[in-house]
Amino acid sequence: MGWISPFKLNQLGMLNMNRRNVDYIARYNSRASYPLVDNKLKTKLVVAEYDVRTPRLLQVVRQQHEIPHFRQIADDLTGFAIKPAKGSGGKGITVITGRDGDEYIKASGARVPSAYLERHLSNILAGLYSLAGTPDVAVVENLVESIPGLARYSYQGVPDIRIVVFQGYPVMAMLRLATKASDGKANLHQGAVGVGLNIANGHGLNAVQFNRPILLHPDTGLALENIVIDDWQEMLVMASRCYEATGLGYMGVDLVVDVNEGPLLLELNARPGLAIQMANGRGLLPRLRQIEAIRKPHFTPEERAAFAMETFASSI
Repeated sequence: MGWISPFKLNQLGMLNMNRRNVDYIARYNSRASYPLVDNKLKTKLVVAEYDVRTPRLLQVVRQQHEIPHFRQIADDLTGFAIKPAKGSGGKGITVITGRDGDEYIKASGARVPSAYLERHLSNILAGLYSLAGTPDVAVVENLVESIPGLARYSYQGVPDIRIVVFQGYPVMAMLRLATKASDGKANLHQGAVGVGLNIANGHGLNAVQFNRPILLHPDTGLALENIVIDDWQEMLVMASRCYEATGLGYMGVDLVVDVNEGPLLLELNARPGLAIQMANGRGLLPRLRQIEAIRKPHFTPEERAAFAMETFASSI
């Protein structure tokens, strides 16, 4: 794995926040599409129409009086995830990985009673985690179990893959690995590891933590240079389909690879961050401009994914 300094990245076309906001988000993202991607339940329902799979929906809790029904469903489950539909940045997500008698085991290993989960549902409905503090609904999903080949690189949390999609073309991707510092969450700002991925084949290129280069995962001690993502072309096609599903011209598509279900969409982001450039060791601007220069756009997600794999092959 090589490393390119931030100064060199500027020369390579680093996209900054102001340019992202003005030239790409404001220009290519219709405000009418925001409620769709800012609500996980709405996202889940619309992408299903475009053959994009998501974790299986177990229950939707919309009203406080529905919370007691949750316990009846939870009694039959060993693992599940509770998410606020309008939450952001992973806030308010509680992952249950098992049961021990009357207690539920969180991803961190902590044991909690059902009353804890019911209070959490109540807080979600009250809007504690929603983007604008407005009332929300709780989404209960099947537990995602990462494939062992990726799970071994991550500390507790499920690794996910962020793909930036522009005008329906996948332009840049990275794998996010949870760490002890990030509290088991795949959040780069909290200390997760970002591994840049070659669009051509899903192979690891470069890895960073806190925007600094690393070669080994800080907790698992595993070398990050040999990472390869299976089902890569399928994941690029899934990401590309989200363009038709939402109409968003510039977005982040977050995917996971489940051991039973294969690639699944976790969520969409209409304002994806820029750390993906550091993970890849190159800027987004040249790729975005290349897409803008296309005179005859490709109509199908499969064609756009194939174009991206051929055009944006990386070597560092």
